[in-house]
Amino acid sequence: MNNFIKTYAVLAIVYLWINNVCAQTTYSGYFLDDYEYRYQMNPAFGNETSFVGMPVLGNVNFNMHGNLHVKDVVYTINGKSVLFTNPEISVTRAMSKFGNTNKAGTSDKVDILSGGFKAFDGYNTVTLSMVANMEFSVPGSFFSLAKEGVTNDTYNIKNMVANANAYYQLSLNHSRNLAEVPGLRVGVAFKILVGAGNFKFRFNEASLMLGENEWIARTNAEVYASSVGFSYKTEYSDKTGKNYVSGGDIKSFRPTGFGLGFDFGAEYEWNDFKFSAAALDLGFINWGHTRRAYTPGTQEFTTDAFHFNVDNDAENSFKNEWNRLKHDVAELYQMTEIERVPAYKRALAATLNFGAQYELPEYRRLHFGLLNSTRINGKYTWTQFRLSANVKPVDYFSADVNLVAGTYGVGFGWLLNFHTTGFNMFLGMDQILGKLAKQGVPLNSNSAFNLGINFPF
Repeated sequence: MNNFIKTYAVLAIVYLWINNVCAQTTYSGYFLDDYEYRYQMNPAFGNETSFVGMPVLGNVNFNMHGNLHVKDVVYTINGKSVLFTNPEISVTRAMSKFGNTNKAGTSDKVDILSGGFKAFDGYNTVTLSMVANMEFSVPGSFFSLAKEGVTNDTYNIKNMVANANAYYQLSLNHSRNLAEVPGLRVGVAFKILVGAGNFKFRFNEASLMLGENEWIARTNAEVYASSVGFSYKTEYSDKTGKNYVSGGDIKSFRPTGFGLGFDFGAEYEWNDFKFSAAALDLGFINWGHTRRAYTPGTQEFTTDAFHFNVDNDAENSFKNEWNRLKHDVAELYQMTEIERVPAYKRALAATLNFGAQYELPEYRRLHFGLLNSTRINGKYTWTQFRLSANVKPVDYFSADVNLVAGTYGVGFGWLLNFHTTGFNMFLGMDQILGKLAKQGVPLNSNSAFNLGINFPF
């Protein structure tokens, strides 16, 4: 693993360029007929037929979300891609794209093996998945420092945070109709979780006050790293005369933590309406092999590391100093202490789904749905409303179009689902990709591409 402190310094840029990961089940399929993976959004949902998912390709999504976008940090000038720090991009133009808090992240899952079948008076599914979550938050003052250089005499960079974890999940789901309450169907999923790694970065404070020839810095930071094969790197600082944490290495991946999780869901049918509710990922992982690196209280020292020249041809221009800056940010936080943490328990990020569906009496193959989804995850909590139209004009084809609005803005989604005897394939987007950079990366962080191949029987 490369220097994770350096990486964080440019995380807002690097992450948005390289994020191509597989995400959770598409919300566009919540109300869609014959979409095999509805049970992952509400465990009360069942399918009409049994199925087996193609290994790894049964349910694949590419997803990004946040209020920090590639187009905010990367510009095109004379056919070339440049960072917002380029002197040809004015300070006013660049800083207008950033807010006080700038966030981006993913909630990712690859279904390695999946299948469903009717038995035990209901519908059952078994899914083995690899789950990865990553989110970060960068204050606007960080971008101000990077862009303005010495034009401001004080910068208060605080509450820069990032969380990342990965774990394996074995999920057993059962749903059934309740004969005692006509129209009511319930479901529950039990999940066994095996942790692969967990990292939590929190940079509480970095106050930089410009002096005549140097900066006066006040810093406070901590990092939790849970991984069997992980170790911190240290380097000696000439400025402070101490060793500080400059990064880390991961030499191997082995089980690092264990936990349990549950999904609960219900669906009630009344005349031409269906109402549904679900609570997903209620549980925790107890992480072992955790090492904490931290600053022993708030440290104050002087540094000349942040003097740049707005002249792009100068020796100390930001363009020439960028690589040095990444190193100096690691040195700036002065995490000189490392300790073992006996146990580190973290709750899963829970999701709540509430849906209402109306089926046209005159044409039963067309129905409309309204879905509210809320992910509860501390400062990364988000919510969205999705209004959809779902149609199944023929037995082998169904489709959905929807409008979504929420924490990260407004967008459009769609899903096409082909299902014949022995074969199923779906293709769609929870939010359309929009304009792409030359490298094929979406310029908007709120985008998703979904596909899957399954074999019903």
